[in-house]
Amino acid sequence: MKTGILIFPGINRERDMAIAIRASFGTEPAMIWHKETDLTGLDLVIIPGGFSFGDYLRCGAMAANSPIMAAVKTHAARGGYVLGVCNGFQILTEAGLLPGALLRNAGLRFLSMDTTLTVARTDTAFTSHYQPGQTIRAPMAHGDGNYTADPATLDRLEGENLIAFRYADQNRNGSARHIAGIYSQNLRTLGLMPHPEDLVDPIMGGTDGKPLFDSLAAA
Repeated sequence: MKTGILIFPGINRERDMAIAIRASFGTEPAMIWHKETDLTGLDLVIIPGGFSFGDYLRCGAMAANSPIMAAVKTHAARGGYVLGVCNGFQILTEAGLLPGALLRNAGLRFLSMDTTLTVARTDTAFTSHYQPGQTIRAPMAHGDGNYTADPATLDRLEGENLIAFRYADQNRNGSARHIAGIYSQNLRTLGLMPHPEDLVDPIMGGTDGKPLFDSLAAA
C-alpha cells in the first residue's frame, strides 16, 4: 500500500505518522505539501495532527480549502483510504468528507494526556487487527476535540454502525455519545481525535496504536 502524508503550515505530527507507517508497512511514505494537487498512485492518504494555519478561523477550516483537498476528495470518491487524526479529523469535517464538527473541549481547556478507547467494530481496514470491544490506550493533545453533530446525524452514525472508537474512560472533551472517531459511509475514511501513531513501539511506552496501522498494511 502506497502512502502519502499531507503537510500544511503548522502541522507537526507528520514524522510520528511516518514512524508508524515504516513500522507496519516497511516502506517510506511520501510527504506531500498542501499546494500540490496530484495524489495519483497512492492507496492511503494521511492528514496528521498539529495546528494547520495556526488554527485560525476554526481548526482545520483554512486547510480544508487548500489545493490538495480537492485531490483528497477525488481520492476518497474513487475508494482510496483516508486517515485523519486530531487536526486531520478537524480538516476532514471542515472539508465535508465526514459529518459533524469538532468544538472547544468541555471546560475550555487544552487536554494533553492518555485516554482509553473502545474499538467499536473490527471488520474494517483500520481495525481488523484489534479484538471486538477491545479497550486500548491512546494519547490525546487537543483543544477542540468535542465532537458534535445534530441528533439526526448522530442517530445515523449509530444506526449505520459508523462509529469507529468511543471514549471508554472519562469523556473529558465532552464529545457527543462518547465519540472519538467515525467512518465515512464506505468505511474507507476514518477521522480519529486521539493519536494511535504515538504508541507503535515499546520505546514509546506501548503498542496499542500499532494494530491500526497493521490493519491498513494488510488491507
